Amino acid sequence: MIRTVLEIVGLFAAINRRYTQECGAAAATYDLTPLQVKALLAAEEPVPTRRIADRLHAEPSNVTAIIDRLESRGLVERSLDPGDRRVKRVAATPAGRTVTADLRALMPFAAEPLAPLTAQQRETLRELLQLILEA
Repeated sequence: MIRTVLEIVGLFAAINRRYTQECGAAAATYDLTPLQVKALLAAEEPVPTRRIADRLHAEPSNVTAIIDRLESRGLVERSLDPGDRRVKRVAATPAGRTVTADLRALMPFAAEPLAPLTAQQRETLRELLQLILEA
C-alpha cells in the first residue's frame, strides 16, 4: 500500500513538473512569466478579474499587476462589465489571441493535460481529488 501511495504521489509530481516545464518554456518564447501565460489563457474570452484570480489560485489584488503587464504589452484590455459596472472584465486583444494560439501549440500537454481522459474519467478524477482535499 505504501508503495502505491508513493507511486501516486510521484505521478502527481511528474505531471506537475511536466506541466511547469512546458508552460515555462512556452512563456519564455514570448518573454512572459508562467502566471502571465495562465492569465492570458484565462482571458481568451472576456472574464471578470475574479475569475482569472480563481484560475491562478491568487488574490484579485495580486492579479492586477499581472493584468497590468499584459495590458502594457497590448495582449489584453480591460472593460466594465455591462451587467455590473463595479466589475472589471479582462479580454485578450487580437494580438493576445494570436499569442494564446501559439502558446497552445507550444504546450500541448500544459494546455490540455487531461486530453487522454474521457469525460467520465475526468469527472471521476475530479471527485477523487476533491475527496483527498476534503480529508
